[in-house]
Amino acid sequence: MRAPVYVTLFLWVLNDAAAHQFTEEEMASTRQRIRSMFYHAYNSYLDNAFPYDELRPLTCDGQDTWGSFSLTLIDALDTLLVLGNQTEFQRVASLLQDTIDFDTDVNASVFETNIRVVGGLLSAHLLSGRAGMELEPGWPCSGPLLRMAEDAARKLLPAFQTATGMPYGTVNLLKGVSPTETSVTCTAGVGTFILEFATLSRLTGDATFENVARRALRALWKTKSDIGLVGNHIDVQSQKWVAQDAGIGAGVDSYFEYLVKGAIMLQDEELLHMFLEYDRAIQNYTRFDDWYLWVQMHKGTVSMPVFQSLEAFWPGLQSLLGNLDSAVRTFQNYYSVWRQFGGLPEFYSIPQGSTVDKREGYPLRPELIESAMYLFRATGDHTYLQLGLDALESIERIARTPCGYATIKDVRDHQLDNRMESFFLAETVKYLYLLFDPDHFLHGGRASGDSSWEAGGEGGQCVLGAGGFVFNTEAHPLDPAALYCCSQHSRDHQELRDLLFSLSQTSGESDNWGTTADAPPAPPANQRASH
Repeated sequence: MRAPVYVTLFLWVLNDAAAHQFTEEEMASTRQRIRSMFYHAYNSYLDNAFPYDELRPLTCDGQDTWGSFSLTLIDALDTLLVLGNQTEFQRVASLLQDTIDFDTDVNASVFETNIRVVGGLLSAHLLSGRAGMELEPGWPCSGPLLRMAEDAARKLLPAFQTATGMPYGTVNLLKGVSPTETSVTCTAGVGTFILEFATLSRLTGDATFENVARRALRALWKTKSDIGLVGNHIDVQSQKWVAQDAGIGAGVDSYFEYLVKGAIMLQDEELLHMFLEYDRAIQNYTRFDDWYLWVQMHKGTVSMPVFQSLEAFWPGLQSLLGNLDSAVRTFQNYYSVWRQFGGLPEFYSIPQGSTVDKREGYPLRPELIESAMYLFRATGDHTYLQLGLDALESIERIARTPCGYATIKDVRDHQLDNRMESFFLAETVKYLYLLFDPDHFLHGGRASGDSSWEAGGEGGQCVLGAGGFVFNTEAHPLDPAALYCCSQHSRDHQELRDLLFSLSQTSGESDNWGTTADAPPAPPANQRASH
């Protein structure tokens, strides 16, 4: 195996980099470079691609990719506020309200629409007070961006009408699920809803969203193998596993992420129990020398000895659980691959120490930078700042074009592809910036002259923005404290739903989306999220 050679090289780099401590001036200078990166990409999108979903940076035009939502604008909205641009945040928030219509005849990915559109709108809604927007009475329990998020999420609900409660992968926003739609979807496409849907339910008082997300999670949990693993693709009607490779990467990754973050955000022991059971099996069957391989879900035998770039979120997730030693060693392995190529190929053969055929691309993914941010927060080790600076310079050197930043088609020769995915502005740039801004309010910090919290809720007694934000898998920050602002609001809505449900039962009708028996108990009005 060549991997130990790279680890040795990386450890040398770590020791060398650790000698340098970044000054406040260097941190500020790097943040300014990251702002410049953001605005080069953002302005290129506005000038050349809006209202399409994404920018094509080689031809300086746009294309629709995930549903004609002006997706890059939605995804970048909260990043504008992270960078301190309240004026543009306000302009774009108003523009989206005037231009986005979800009542369209478009086939959309249920997973991508949730994490990018619903998540982006929810985050912007919860940050709108800090952005200086005029707030409706009772915010964050009401507001135009919240209504947009609810509208988008409601368009996804027909996908959950399956025998198991696990959703289809695609839904038509106007017509629902096509009769010819495949019932096979990836594991992450089943288990990546609880953050956004629980937030919606707690803010609006409509338990529907949280109910369907929990039902899908519980159905998926029941399908794990006898050795405690899940595969890659499942038939949501029959519960049969179609792809039985078990790992932590593509097609599975954010399922595990949402169990951990859902447990943190909702203070939910059931979700934490699920993850810890999975983690025990993952450590037993897939971990080899601080790499994580792919194995057959029933037997535990190695099926793919590869590292996938999407797996680079794992050290950050482990750090949230306090598993720092393991997280640091795995991060070292992953960064050795980055240094080999100047980016992470989609697939990397661990035994051969090389890219995998037809998987040599790097679409400017954020996961390694995300983990660096979490590990820096956990350790204070300036090594991770050096790695962030390396990433910034690498992207500038190999991906920058006169019209944005392009996907790397092949990390071996740095050929470019004509696409800039919306997650570049939503995640990659945001995590880079937050890595170099440890006092940012999203970390619970308090900048000079900046109030670190706000009052909210119907009575103005709710405290928001005091820290402890949870990032969804598209890096959209959600404030757990907001979930407890609207408890009275929720109870009022639930009493109305109970009344309507009892009337419908009397008339012989049924509720397609669950009853109050499925609903989580409303927390006390004065209950706060603990972080």
